[in-house]
Amino acid sequence: MEKLEIIIEESLVGDRIDKAVSTKNAEWSRSQVQQWIKDGLVLVNGKPVKPNYKCSLNDVIGIEIPEPEELNVIPEEMDLDIYYEDADVLVVNKPKGMVVHPAPGHLTGTLVNGLMAHCKDLSGINGVLRPGIVHRIDMDTSGLLMVAKNDLAHESLVNQLVAKTVTRKYRAIVHGVIPHDYGTIEAPLGRDQKDRQSMAVVDNGKHAVTHFNVLERFKDFTFIECKLETGRTHQIRVHMKYIGYPLVGDPKYGPRKTLDLGGQALHAGILGFEHPRTGQYLEFEAPLPEYFEKLLDDLRNNR
Repeated sequence: MEKLEIIIEESLVGDRIDKAVSTKNAEWSRSQVQQWIKDGLVLVNGKPVKPNYKCSLNDVIGIEIPEPEELNVIPEEMDLDIYYEDADVLVVNKPKGMVVHPAPGHLTGTLVNGLMAHCKDLSGINGVLRPGIVHRIDMDTSGLLMVAKNDLAHESLVNQLVAKTVTRKYRAIVHGVIPHDYGTIEAPLGRDQKDRQSMAVVDNGKHAVTHFNVLERFKDFTFIECKLETGRTHQIRVHMKYIGYPLVGDPKYGPRKTLDLGGQALHAGILGFEHPRTGQYLEFEAPLPEYFEKLLDDLRNNR
């Protein structure tokens, strides 16, 4: 069980303890923190409190993070779009609509279910629910993912992500006509204080950088390529919304009136990294999915 300590600064004075703790890590939901408090895993100055406790300056918050519940993930035969595979790594093109890894209440039909049926050797570093998973893309985002088949590969790929040497380029269609040809968005991301299920640009968020360049302009839309320097949750979707050009079809961050695509027009098309054993640089490109190409054709015909 991991133990952490947080000292309350001025910006959190007067906040409920559940809110204050959940703002410290984008992976912690407020309801999850409330359960930890009820279970006696969160102490203020060494004493248990209720979830509605109001924080004071310099309060010392001690947190014991419980081990994740281990669930049985069932291998499922799937027609996976494998781009590369050897004894160490695998690169797969995930279709739109597929969840990457199981979660409580959603244990079947995920990429991990398919990977477990395809190969018996996956890195165990991320536990039972996320074997081999080094990075993720959203359910309604299509495109390339690298998967580690052993712990050596997993550690190498994670280190490359931390060092920002992995090439990750996405194609997207956004609302509005971007007037400049390229740009960089550097804005910290964290949980939206008004909606804990969403991410937002926040002052105390994690460092996040997205580079973009315009590929094609249409009457009311722009086709762009985004290159990730960091890989925060929903990064491209939130950053493009932040500068006023939200992704087409995005149900969470897009405008109320958008195109009905069953999710955002976002595709992880290019992925490059150094092979964890040989050191050779490998790069792969997955073409745009059919729905994306059709949307581009429609936009070109309605300039």
